[in-house]
Amino acid sequence: MTYTRLTRVKQIGLSCIAASLLAASSAVTAATIDGPKVFWKISMWGNPRALSVGMEELAKRAAEETDGNFTIKIFYGAQLSSNRENLDGLKLNAFEGAAICNFYHPGKNPAWMVFSLPFLPLGDPKVDKYVRSKMMEHPAIVADMERWNAMPYVSGLLPQYEILGKGEPPLTLEQWSGLRVRAGGGLGSAMEKLGAVKQTLPAGESSTAFQRGALDAAAFPYTYAHVAFKISDEAEWYTSNLAPGTSECGWVFNKTAYEQLPPQYQQFLMDNRDMVMDMEQAAYAEQDAKNLPEFEKSMTKIVYSEEDLARFKEIAGKPVWDEWIEANKDKFDSQGLFDAIWTYAEEAK
Repeated sequence: MTYTRLTRVKQIGLSCIAASLLAASSAVTAATIDGPKVFWKISMWGNPRALSVGMEELAKRAAEETDGNFTIKIFYGAQLSSNRENLDGLKLNAFEGAAICNFYHPGKNPAWMVFSLPFLPLGDPKVDKYVRSKMMEHPAIVADMERWNAMPYVSGLLPQYEILGKGEPPLTLEQWSGLRVRAGGGLGSAMEKLGAVKQTLPAGESSTAFQRGALDAAAFPYTYAHVAFKISDEAEWYTSNLAPGTSECGWVFNKTAYEQLPPQYQQFLMDNRDMVMDMEQAAYAEQDAKNLPEFEKSMTKIVYSEEDLARFKEIAGKPVWDEWIEANKDKFDSQGLFDAIWTYAEEAK
């Protein structure tokens, strides 16, 4: 089944209601957990946004349910570490948790790059949540983090990417040839198959490069990240149904810090994983409902035919998968990791 953007908004709208009820109920569960004073620092780049709303709610609940004894604070704007060095900071025990994006440091988390392969079966929000939650427990994914004294906590559940750009809109697949496109990981490889020039800039740098004309287009989680990083301020066109893939910007904890927590604090964190992810998805859907009408007013909307989409998948789907599996087979069970995504997706249906 193909899930449209409108379907996604409607589906996650229910999650939004549920998340609001969960948030509203937190006040009546105040001071239900006894424990020592603990202060956790979480490293994040950029500003507060949809990706971070669930973690902000987690921090709020930690304070409420422990009478202020377990304090979690998210430090934005790379105050603690840059986006490319958060794993290094965890290894050095510089902070207790961080957001990471796999494509910022592919060599540090090679198994996590599976999430950036194009055309994975993650378009349905329910399936996406189930698959990624299961994948956070996969041995290869866990092993990537253990090398950095880290442990997976929750997926960022980033929506499917779309691309915003300036100049002549690529109304056909052939018109992508030569365009400088910000796209990382397997998604970047997919765009290269169309003849685009892949750029792997961090989000903040992408905005500046786009404004200065050093980039023609940028792929980001649709639509919230395009707005959060101000790509939409300059863009003249947008793809509406390319849906080439996504990536993994998840939340991980310092393993030493987690193991030193009292059991009741550990249980609190594990019990709230669903809440964090539900609030992320609700926030993405809320942003879509707000941003899509504005996109339609100010930009040219590109809608590709089913024939073009099928051709794109043929050109940039399995060939990119096979290349990634071959390149990583000696590092970990790349075929098994790739297959696990499809197995979990079937389980979720």
